[in-house]
Amino acid sequence: MNLKRLIPHSVKTRYAIRKESSQLKQVPKATCDVGNLKTLTAADLYQIFNSETITSDWNGLTPLREEFKLPNLKGGVNPGDQRAIYHLLKGLEAQSVLEIGTHIGSSTAHISLALRDQPHPKLITVDIKDVNDPHSKPWIALNSQYSPKELVDKVGGSAFVDFKVMPSLDFMRNCQDKFDFIFLDGDHRAFTVYQEIPVALKLLNPGGVILLHDHFPENVPLWSDGKVSPGTFLATQRLKNEGHSLDILPLGELPWGTKLNSNVTSLALVTAANSH
Repeated sequence: MNLKRLIPHSVKTRYAIRKESSQLKQVPKATCDVGNLKTLTAADLYQIFNSETITSDWNGLTPLREEFKLPNLKGGVNPGDQRAIYHLLKGLEAQSVLEIGTHIGSSTAHISLALRDQPHPKLITVDIKDVNDPHSKPWIALNSQYSPKELVDKVGGSAFVDFKVMPSLDFMRNCQDKFDFIFLDGDHRAFTVYQEIPVALKLLNPGGVILLHDHFPENVPLWSDGKVSPGTFLATQRLKNEGHSLDILPLGELPWGTKLNSNVTSLALVTAANSH
């Protein structure tokens, strides 16, 4: 018997918060330059997510998206989040994207879909593991039929998608490129996210956007399973408490389903303070 399964999620969350808070305290205070960060409001998100044009584009892609045969609840972003990311990228007319955390490629494939009609598309996706390793085939163990690279090939994105294998901070600290949109979905531990956001801010083009995954406001469960990943909230709360002029805008409830019979998402935008 797996005794861990008998421990209530509320107990697991309290333990995780204590552990990650302790680790976070060991990280030196960061500096943040939000000068290139785009200001977005809940009204802006409403327009993007209810856009008839983007909705029509999305619906037209249904046959292709069905070819991905992506498994659900295997660590990749859920189908509702996949659509939210697509809408955001199309609505913001992003051309260059940095993704931290490739995993099985569920977000990678949909980012590629959103970018492929842009004049100068670029996607760099970074993971600490070789997600396309032809020998170990890590996607098979997660019940995915295709590697992330194969998914990108289905989209026709091989010419503008670049896979990198290295720790996120190592890549971002040495990256010379700039991006319109950065999706942080790698190591969700507080001490990592706290360091990733300031570095990501430096890599933004003017009017750029940072999107976070697994943000649980006040570390309260979002779904009926009671699970919480506390790292992103702890990291962003420390940044705000230190007086950095940024805020977090949760996407909240989407106009379509996400998971566990709800419309709720854990996606959240980093935005300029007092912008909503």
